Amino acid sequence: MTPNKRMRAMVLERAGERLKLTEMPIPDPGPGELLLKVLACGICRTDLHVVDGELTEPRLPLVPGHQIVGLVEQVGPGVEGVKPGDSVGVPWLGGTCGECSYCIEGRENLCDHAVFTGYQRDGGFSEYCTADARFCFPLPGGYPAVQAAPLLCAGLIGYRSLRMAGEGARIGIYGFGAAAHIVTQVALWQGRQVYAFTRGGDEAGQEFAREMGACWAGGGTDRPPVELDSAIIFAPAGELVPAALRAIRKGGVVVCGGIHMSPIPSFPYDLLWGERSIVSVANLTRQDGEEFLLLAPLVPVRTEVEVFRLEQANEALDALRSGKIRGAGVLVP
Repeated sequence: MTPNKRMRAMVLERAGERLKLTEMPIPDPGPGELLLKVLACGICRTDLHVVDGELTEPRLPLVPGHQIVGLVEQVGPGVEGVKPGDSVGVPWLGGTCGECSYCIEGRENLCDHAVFTGYQRDGGFSEYCTADARFCFPLPGGYPAVQAAPLLCAGLIGYRSLRMAGEGARIGIYGFGAAAHIVTQVALWQGRQVYAFTRGGDEAGQEFAREMGACWAGGGTDRPPVELDSAIIFAPAGELVPAALRAIRKGGVVVCGGIHMSPIPSFPYDLLWGERSIVSVANLTRQDGEEFLLLAPLVPVRTEVEVFRLEQANEALDALRSGKIRGAGVLVP
């Protein structure tokens, strides 16, 4: 792009501060990169952890946002198979080394040299962004940009969490937000039952869970009416781990689906005994993205979204922080 071409972006200058609406040059795509015109960018709890300083290695100043739907404006040197005008999605995983043991074993989500969109490279809270072409996904048909954006993290992490939860028929989901409302649809499509847990007294959240197909909904520390086969925790609250262990049957698994969680309190060994297990979900792989984006239109996954203008990014993050967003929030430049 020519030097006088500029864009608007919401920029984090220092952790713990509000994002600032800034005018800055439109970036040029480097080798292997795409320049994208951002059509929509989902708002994720990970963005909150970055802005609030709970994830401690951002590249500052930083444009957050990692659930990007964009149109290819320009193709960098060495990129093949993509052309201007194509629509692509950009996830949290923005690049890996491709050479370490994790990458070679197909576990690129664990790469020690990975870079992440909206964390080590500028993301989609802007009018334009660049992305590594290898980590951009073709988008499924039938999804407008604002409906497709939540698929790129809430959907992908939910899908990976569901796979790690095993094949059990009764699944508990703790924290009923963007990821939960998507993974519930997939679980129901697979013939499972979903038991939803929300903040205590969150009647609106529990009603939303029931609308999405949950057969039961209650507070985070409530006991469900049956033993669960597994549980997925999306809420970043460590105290939910013992609660979930109490809710699952022997041999069950508790999947911690967030990138950040408050400290897990001590709990009696009896809660873990009986071959119960606790596992975490770390990022995603490109295989996850390819599989889930093929699956989503078959279900079909329907995303509930609340749309905010780019300059409303701070208000959108506040709404997410306070649990006031129904489904997923999406910024539109």
